[in-house]
Amino acid sequence: MVQEVIQQTRTVTSEVSTDSPQKTYQTKKAIFRSYQVIWYILGVIEVILAFRVVLKFLGANAFSGFTNFIYAISSPFAMPFSGILGTTASSNLIFEWSTLIAMAVYAVVAYGIVALFQLVKPTDPEEVEQTVDNQ
Repeated sequence: MVQEVIQQTRTVTSEVSTDSPQKTYQTKKAIFRSYQVIWYILGVIEVILAFRVVLKFLGANAFSGFTNFIYAISSPFAMPFSGILGTTASSNLIFEWSTLIAMAVYAVVAYGIVALFQLVKPTDPEEVEQTVDNQ
């Protein structure tokens, strides 16, 4: 039993990147910057869609400059999800359920992309050993 654990640990450790520490650092830095860009883009999309939800819910005048601007830039992000669920309407108040679904889907997609980058991130032997020991 002990020999199997040692053998498995050696196998995992042998697959670790043997690049120079500087190259590994640069790769990890690039991946970290990618995370930041992904989360920033998601934040911008989520804020735009949130403005859309609030403005529609409050019955904002669609011919107002700001409202028209928000509807115009949020439309490409909300359009693929329109029609999934109906809208709840009462006089001028409109609640777009599909926009909330769009916000959730975009968040899940961003999380999936970040998780994918985790798979290609270089690791050092200590990181592998710590991860294997903790699981």
